[in-house]
Amino acid sequence: MPTVVANDHAMIRAATLRTVLTDDVSVETAALDSTADIVEAASDAEALVVDVNTPVPAEVFEQCDQLQVVARAGVGVDGVDIPAAADHGVTVVNVPDYCREEVSTHAVSLLLASIRRLNVYDRAVKRGGWDWADGQPIHRLTGETVGFLSFGQLARATAEKLDGFDSEIVAADPYVDAEEIADHGVEKVPLDDLLEVADHISIHAPLTDETRHMFDRAAFERMSDTAVLVNVGRGGVVDEDALAWALENDEIAAAALDVIEDEPLTDSPLADRDDVIMTPHAAFYSEESLTALNEHVAEDIRAVLNGDEPAGYVDPEADWL
Repeated sequence: MPTVVANDHAMIRAATLRTVLTDDVSVETAALDSTADIVEAASDAEALVVDVNTPVPAEVFEQCDQLQVVARAGVGVDGVDIPAAADHGVTVVNVPDYCREEVSTHAVSLLLASIRRLNVYDRAVKRGGWDWADGQPIHRLTGETVGFLSFGQLARATAEKLDGFDSEIVAADPYVDAEEIADHGVEKVPLDDLLEVADHISIHAPLTDETRHMFDRAAFERMSDTAVLVNVGRGGVVDEDALAWALENDEIAAAALDVIEDEPLTDSPLADRDDVIMTPHAAFYSEESLTALNEHVAEDIRAVLNGDEPAGYVDPEADWL
């Protein structure tokens, strides 16, 4: 009987995995806090299920020679050594659109909360204030331009929600052609133009060598001084020291971050700023999304074990999107 080892993590629901995989597959849970933990738990396993905070380095593929599939319970796969997996004949799968509704809603919520200065008002009122002027200046979203870095499924869902605000929408994505982007009512622009024409920017890109610290001081200097930067992609896309500098020097107006470079938050220059909203990498979450996530993971594991093509196959030759 094939064995699936799943990380003992709140995102991973062993009961759902067992329901989909039935009694034909054994599902075991383990605390996978280190590479050694993974190697020990999965040494004889055919499948491994991990969350966003569990790296799967080459050592795992070298030592777990029964592995056929590693399933990332989520979207990003930057923690998985995909070339090493390919070298050892291991399929990597993810679930790129399970939280389409949740992430898009969260991104819009962060943008609106920042534009309307809700965090500033909240803190001011709780400190004893009661003055609308505490939030100045506030500008309308209607008629402004919202830019996207990356235009995959989650960004497209966010753009659909913003359509009701009568905003112009542009996207920088070197791996999606202009015609496909235009099909969603969005104009494709180069990254340099995105920085200059967008009143606000929403980051949906994964973390790669190409995107790491893409938002540095030079990028912030080109952005509007009234801009809100939203990040629901990966924290490392933003140089946080540069972001703190940009906010301190009024290069941009505010930031709303669901992801940071080193999670959880420790010693950060952003922590005490009224112009920064932070949420704990929670954009993916609803009870419905977690059920869907685990169902898709189980279905892809079953497909690989049966010799079929999984829906969430991660192509090791693919570009950064």
